[in-house]
Amino acid sequence: MAGRAGEAVWVEKYRPAHLADMLGQETIVPLLRSYAEKRSMPHLLFAGPPGTGKTTAALALARDLYGTEWRQNFLELNSSDERGIDTVRTTIKGYARTSPLGGVGFKLLLLDEADNLTAEAQASLRRLMERYSGSCRFILSCNYSSRIIEPIQSRCAVFRFRVYPASAVRAQLERIAGAEGKRVDAEAYDAILAAANGDLRRAINLLQLTATHTDHVTAQTVRENATIPLRREVEGMLSAALGGDFLGARTLLYALFTDRGAAGEEILKAIHSYLPEIAESVLPAREKVRLLEFLAEVDFRLAQGAGDRIQLEAVLAHLASIGPGAR
Repeated sequence: MAGRAGEAVWVEKYRPAHLADMLGQETIVPLLRSYAEKRSMPHLLFAGPPGTGKTTAALALARDLYGTEWRQNFLELNSSDERGIDTVRTTIKGYARTSPLGGVGFKLLLLDEADNLTAEAQASLRRLMERYSGSCRFILSCNYSSRIIEPIQSRCAVFRFRVYPASAVRAQLERIAGAEGKRVDAEAYDAILAAANGDLRRAINLLQLTATHTDHVTAQTVRENATIPLRREVEGMLSAALGGDFLGARTLLYALFTDRGAAGEEILKAIHSYLPEIAESVLPAREKVRLLEFLAEVDFRLAQGAGDRIQLEAVLAHLASIGPGAR
């Protein structure tokens, strides 16, 4: 994210340095702190949505374990970039087999987005985890633990990170805004929370983006800079579709794509989050169930690379066919 020249990225600037400084994840942080205090731990598997503190927890654990020597005993790799078996056989093996520095008897290796590793790479990784467990502990971070093979999961202590509650995200945003000397309206915080949907990293990035050229952040500036659809816009689009105005709904959809730069997956998530709020008189429960099945199919198509515009138009067409406007 671009800011003024030389300006630090707030996500990194305000990332907690130690486990004691972390917000939320009350069931996870105390266990990690006990590992650091005892200087003993198993392999770990961190699973959960983006922006819930998985990477932050791994970095904080490394600092609490090794102190000033943490950089010499910690390696982070992103499995999205290095997902094949060659990376496991060379980079990971080469690091895991070397001796740690300092008083802790093992090093740490963080594999971020480990669910992107190929099946062959995961099988090779499992063997390395067994062979070099004396000199290296692995922390696997992923969004979907189901994509990690069972032999690896069984060798790890599994921690499931939850999305942050709105109160925790807001408290962090208020702290950052105060430290940066920014005035943020209450409605602006609400808009950021709605856009971030529990993703603390996204919330902080959006706050910095909107505060880059102004010291007073309003709800309007948030809406102008948010790259995902906000509730009001999705509500208007769905209301038009359910009322039988497909062309009007499609116009609003195109505005989300062109004016807001929203991606199809983000719009689909916003539609899904709004679904429970549609009144029973507008969309009966039975139709909501069928619609949910349809949204799941569209989500799968988008994940497989289908065009987002035609898929979202299909959603609006489906709504127009089952809403009050079609009765």
